Amino acid sequence: MSRSATTTRKRLVSITQAADYAACSPKTIRRYISAGRLAGYRMGSRLIRVDLNELEAILRPIPAGGDADA
Repeated sequence: MSRSATTTRKRLVSITQAADYAACSPKTIRRYISAGRLAGYRMGSRLIRVDLNELEAILRPIPAGGDADA
C-alpha cells in the first residue's frame, strides 16, 4: 500500500477561512491553536494555516436532551 493511500491529504486554509467554515470568530480559531486543541501550520514568518480535516475532527455532536422513554 502506498503512503498516499494511507494518509489523508491536508486541506490547509487561512484562519479566517477556517472560522467561516466553522461559523465562529477567527479569534476562537487562534485560541484553539494556542490551547493545543487545533494544530496551526506556519508558512513563512507570518502566514498560519489550519487543516480543515483536523477542525472537523474536534467537532462533536450534542446529544439530544430529554428522556427517550417519556
